[in-house]
Amino acid sequence: MTRAQAAENRARVVETAARLFREHGFDGIGVDSLMREAGLTHGGFYKNFESKDALAAEACTQAMDAAAERWAALIEASGPDALARLADQYLSPAHRDRPGGGCTVAALAAEAGRRPGPLRATFGRGLRATLERLSRIMPGRSEAARRERAVAAYAGLVGTLVLARAAADHPELSDEILAAGRRAFGGAAPKAAP
Repeated sequence: MTRAQAAENRARVVETAARLFREHGFDGIGVDSLMREAGLTHGGFYKNFESKDALAAEACTQAMDAAAERWAALIEASGPDALARLADQYLSPAHRDRPGGGCTVAALAAEAGRRPGPLRATFGRGLRATLERLSRIMPGRSEAARRERAVAAYAGLVGTLVLARAAADHPELSDEILAAGRRAFGGAAPKAAP
């Protein structure tokens, strides 16, 4: 196997892990299943990763970095309506229904708080970066006021998504939660059903 192929395999495992952990949780998927989903054998796992927790930290870092890039682009393109546009996208039915491709924090933060240090540190770095980005678009006369609003906004966005996912067996309630969250952040009103 060439170095390039080994690097490609490693990247595929990290990407697959990021999706599967968001879909099933850290304990909801084993190394065997994860490697099989990545199209590789179990034996290659420990050649690339010290442990499942090390993979989880790397996968979450990658997923949060990718989300940060998407948010930065959306903020740049949205100007003064950035928070409303973020809310529209973040609190959409599509995001709610696809946790594997969605927000790592909404899918895994509660679990990450109970995991070993490296994973908690990954979430801490990701949260700080997101709050710094949100602070730049928040109104307020001081940096402290903008930061406080950013913390409240991010907690509200994540909490709304978590509640909407928890109500998945009650579609009307789940949609109501998303719509209320979008409105709270100046986002679009829900579209009428056809």
